[in-house]
Amino acid sequence: MDIELTASMMCANYGNLEKEVRDLEAGGIDSFHIDIMDGRYVPNFAMSLNDMTYIAGATTKPLDVHLMIEHPNNRIDLFLSKLRKGDTIYIHPEAEYHPSTTLQSIISAGMIPGIAINPGTSAETVMEMLRIVKKVLVMSVNPGNAGQMFLPYVGKKITKLLSLKEDMDFEIYWDGACSSDKILEFAPKGVKGFVLGTSLLFGKERGYGEILQDIRELRF
Repeated sequence: MDIELTASMMCANYGNLEKEVRDLEAGGIDSFHIDIMDGRYVPNFAMSLNDMTYIAGATTKPLDVHLMIEHPNNRIDLFLSKLRKGDTIYIHPEAEYHPSTTLQSIISAGMIPGIAINPGTSAETVMEMLRIVKKVLVMSVNPGNAGQMFLPYVGKKITKLLSLKEDMDFEIYWDGACSSDKILEFAPKGVKGFVLGTSLLFGKERGYGEILQDIRELRF
């Protein structure tokens, strides 16, 4: 089964970020997930614009930029100017007065528009935006910190989104507490990609290549 695996770089070892990028590339990662947090929309600060810019210059793999910031339209040009055509930018609809305007800026720049849906956000409240975006990042934990527990009720929302994705032409991606059992359950149902953090990829005693190979060889 063809699934996309993206590395949550907020979980990486910042003592040698260049090595982390190289090792993940060599191990077969599909893309790099960049969590930008402003300490306001979520109660944490994570990666910065400079971190994103460095990784963009250190790899030819796509970037998956997740903006957990208030009013992203006020600063969207800063991010668009540092990324490449074909990279993805996710925004949270609740963080913006007019999220469709921000999404159109992303589209006009030649990048892939996406929305991130918090556990407490229903599919019904973002229905019109599902016709605009190409990717929907479903948060299975409350945003802001790595290492949280999976919230089981999110599974029903994914089922709802799966019923809409073909008609509205978007793909679904999983973010948060991503373990092998979640991939085994939801990839066959139609979830396209998974953000890998401390549950599966980072902080382990095995190399990235071995871990990623094991994930791709899961028996669906």
